[in-house]
Amino acid sequence: MSKKNQGEVKKLCGKDGFESYYSQIFGERWESLKESFAGENKSVEYKIPGAQKSYFLDSASIVAALALPLDGAEKILDLCAAPGGKTLVLASRMPKAAELFSNERSPERKHRLATVVSECLTESISKRITVSCSDGATWCRRQSECFDRILLDAPCSSERHVYLDSKYLDVWSVSKIKTVSMAQWALLSCAFRLLSPGGILVYSTCAMNQEENDLMIEKLWKKFNKTEPAFEILKPELYLEEVSPFVNFSIPFMEKTKFGQQILPDKADGAGPIYFSVIKKF
Repeated sequence: MSKKNQGEVKKLCGKDGFESYYSQIFGERWESLKESFAGENKSVEYKIPGAQKSYFLDSASIVAALALPLDGAEKILDLCAAPGGKTLVLASRMPKAAELFSNERSPERKHRLATVVSECLTESISKRITVSCSDGATWCRRQSECFDRILLDAPCSSERHVYLDSKYLDVWSVSKIKTVSMAQWALLSCAFRLLSPGGILVYSTCAMNQEENDLMIEKLWKKFNKTEPAFEILKPELYLEEVSPFVNFSIPFMEKTKFGQQILPDKADGAGPIYFSVIKKF
């Protein structure tokens, strides 16, 4: 997007601003993306034998949680875990000796998360999960380098939901992206400090703009790789066999970005949007 176009978009807000901003990013593809937003979201059933209830989540969300390798993990953190779908995927995959810490800042959403853990997992799994209510962006003030695996599914602009709800679309503005990305940076930089050397972090969002996705990873690179490399970007390996007993789904089409992968609904049969990047700390 040129500086001239950026300036023009910044003057807009609401539906017109939203249309202008994303049509500049996606060009002719924006029309097919909007059509896919209105289509059926590809939710699939995640059912753990012995659990009280099933859980339904977007197949792209399963992919993001699958991208975090758990072999050999002992302490796993789901930093922004509510409503709980990705926690279920992590919990069903984690080694028998591992512990999972699922955190949510909002007390109301934390209650929902705890209910999902209780109802959608067996007791043998849920007893190894600690559900907490804390600000993930400040956790690193109390601890550091204490988790060997972290999933950060950061709160984001969630354009698909915005587009489908006039309540949010009418008040949309570019400044909201800046506000959200500032919060995401606080979470990501904190998560990186919480990650042990040799540990792996997956950063994900359901956003479609680069400010919340690749540019966030680029910012992390510039911050922590100043004098010597502090991390590397891994090519994702999806451990589909680890969840095949619990869910029947196909991995949706993924598009490679500079630092990660993106799943967009127009080319993924309705799944997504999801962006994720896999980071290994040195």
